[in-house]
Amino acid sequence: MHRSLLLLALLAAGVARAEPIGEVDTVFKLIGPDHKIVVDAYPDPKVQGVTCYVSRAKTGGIKGGLGLAEDRAEASIACRQTGPISFAKPIRKQEEMFSERISLVFKRLRVVRMVDARRNTLVYLTYSDRLIEGSPQNSVTAVPVDVGTPIPLR
Repeated sequence: MHRSLLLLALLAAGVARAEPIGEVDTVFKLIGPDHKIVVDAYPDPKVQGVTCYVSRAKTGGIKGGLGLAEDRAEASIACRQTGPISFAKPIRKQEEMFSERISLVFKRLRVVRMVDARRNTLVYLTYSDRLIEGSPQNSVTAVPVDVGTPIPLR
C-alpha cells in the first residue's frame, strides 16, 4: 500500500524514471560486479513524445556492489522525438528533469531541460555536481519541435 502511494506521488510530481536499455562491461573485476557503461532512457515527464538516452560509467568491484563507490562524472545524452510531441500544460524555460545519486552522499547526475523559444527547440543538458565542487564535464542535445506546436511557457 505504501509503495503504491509513493509511486503515485512520484508520478504526480512529474519525476522522470530511468528505464534500463543496456550495458557493456569495461573492466573485469574478480570480486563484485564489473565496471560498465550503462544506457538508460528517461521519458520527459512534462513533454509527451520526447525520450532522453543517457550513457554513463558505473563503478563495479566490492564498493560498487555495495553501493559505496563514486561513479565517474562523465555522461553523454541524446534526446529524440519518440512520438507526437505535446504538452499537457505550460513548462518552465529551464527545469531539472531528472537527478540521480552517483556516490554515497555527495555527487549527483542531473538532466536539465531548457527551452530555446526563438527556435521552438527543447535543449537537454546532462552534468554532475558535487556538494563542494562540481565537474565541468557535460553533454548537450536538442529536440526541435514542429512550428505548428509552439512550446507553451509559464
